[in-house]
Amino acid sequence: MWRYEPPLREMQFVIEDLLGAPAQWAQVPGFAGLDAATARSVLAEAGRFAAEVLAPTNADGDRHGCSWDEGRVATPPGFREAYRAYCDGGWPALACDPDWGGQGLPLLLHVALTEMLNSANHAWNMYAGLTHGAYETLRAHATADLQQRYLPKIVSGEWLATMCLTESHAGTDLGLLRTRADPVGGEPRSGSEVRVSGTKIFISGGEHDLTDNIVHLVLARLPDGPPGSKGLSLVLVPKVLTDGTHNRVHCDGIEKKMGLAGSATCVLRFDAATGWLVGEPHRGLPAMFVMMNAARLLVGMQGLGHLEMASQNARRYAHERMQSRAPQRPPGQAPRRADPIALHPAVRRALWTLQALAEGQRVIAYRTAQLLDEAEHHPDAAQRARAHELVALLTPVLKAFCTETGHLGADAALQVWGGHGYVREYGIEQSVRDSRVAMIYEGTNEIQAIDLLLRKVLDGGGQRLALLMDELEDEAARCDADPAVAEFGRALREHADALAAATVELETGREADPEWPYRVADDYLRATGLLLMGWAWARTARVAAPRAGDAWYAARLDAARFGLRWLLPEIDWRLQRVQAADAPLPWGPA
Repeated sequence: MWRYEPPLREMQFVIEDLLGAPAQWAQVPGFAGLDAATARSVLAEAGRFAAEVLAPTNADGDRHGCSWDEGRVATPPGFREAYRAYCDGGWPALACDPDWGGQGLPLLLHVALTEMLNSANHAWNMYAGLTHGAYETLRAHATADLQQRYLPKIVSGEWLATMCLTESHAGTDLGLLRTRADPVGGEPRSGSEVRVSGTKIFISGGEHDLTDNIVHLVLARLPDGPPGSKGLSLVLVPKVLTDGTHNRVHCDGIEKKMGLAGSATCVLRFDAATGWLVGEPHRGLPAMFVMMNAARLLVGMQGLGHLEMASQNARRYAHERMQSRAPQRPPGQAPRRADPIALHPAVRRALWTLQALAEGQRVIAYRTAQLLDEAEHHPDAAQRARAHELVALLTPVLKAFCTETGHLGADAALQVWGGHGYVREYGIEQSVRDSRVAMIYEGTNEIQAIDLLLRKVLDGGGQRLALLMDELEDEAARCDADPAVAEFGRALREHADALAAATVELETGREADPEWPYRVADDYLRATGLLLMGWAWARTARVAAPRAGDAWYAARLDAARFGLRWLLPEIDWRLQRVQAADAPLPWGPA
């Protein structure tokens, strides 16, 4: 009943037609040998793995969950076999540097792969998903010795990695953490040995049976570390040391969760465990942000994965389920005693909402990945810098907007099944449960909103927002030139101007009311996300309109128009709340 069909044609449309990625690859020395045909082959094989190998483990993984016994964790049936097939296919190495055994392909293809893995089995991908961020962190900050010891194993997938931040008393406020790193020998420096002691909670994949070794990246405090987050250091702590002995890292239990039962969320205790500093002492948080930012993009893809699964399965069910006569039916279709519920207006509206959101989110997610490739590899330094600034702005939006829409979309899709949706065998209720946590971890969506509005927009002098507005204006001007899609250009420009005006109000008003931006940050991020969706729908419409004689392109144009007319107007009331300077929050119930 619940199955996954990789949206390969949609992916190809976004990568080739909307983003023009193959032409860009030709300008980058490292990607010059990659063409559209090769990229299609890579994605087709990734889709086969996701649909045929990984997706069948999803429901069983939810039913069986993980088990813990005296510090050891067993993953659900089929997870180990799927992970072996994943490594045998070379998927962990896809976007890694060939110097470390990688394939050197663009991050854009890795992000498309990640979308498919999350659609097929979000819980399973919690183990594999952090590996690329760990690779990026060690490549950027570890000593040559640590890189030689650990990067080839991580790139191949032979070893997996974790991110160990949270403690029971220190979640968002990492400056409160108590885990300590005691130096061994002289003055601590990058690469020097330490002993780590403390307890971390909510560690995804902290213990499992997929690989023999696990590389933990742990935030801790050296004895001379100043208080607060500026005194933290990053330490690499392996489960198994190079001589084969087990390190003093213990899994004291796994959480019983609302969803993601197949993902082991662990309590890890470090008992004077051996580790090595990654980066300079007291500079752990900036180093860890490399991994956290990579993780935030990939968490956004979890939202898209759930939204895509909810959309395609709801659409299939709605065309199979016969119930009542619709008020109207497509031209030329004779009346029947009962119609598929897909013809009923309420269900049609739900289905178009899911499709428009999924297709729009794919465009902005893939565009962000394309910008990351530009920031890393573009031959022009100015273009690299511009891409870097845009990615900084887009990352919190993508993480928060996609995860919120992914969960709310799955929840709305459940309604298409009616009572059957509440029953486990139909699959959608698992997606509702599994998708919820993505709004919380890797920095709650509220934190993402504050990061966007305060740090990335207002405190940055609006320069990043100006770069985004340039991209939006360029698309609006292109739409202006084609009467068939001119309405997209007008709407995009109108809403972009409204967001810019609201930003100016916040900038000028926050001195008198410092809490104002914090009160409205969630609405500001939502409005920004919708504006990006408007850009995605405008570009989709502009490219699809000349080919609308083909039913597939006509459906893309219909989805874009639906998004423009039914979903984009939400920006209006979101910005109305952003601009409500005279609406302070009460301090609490009496």
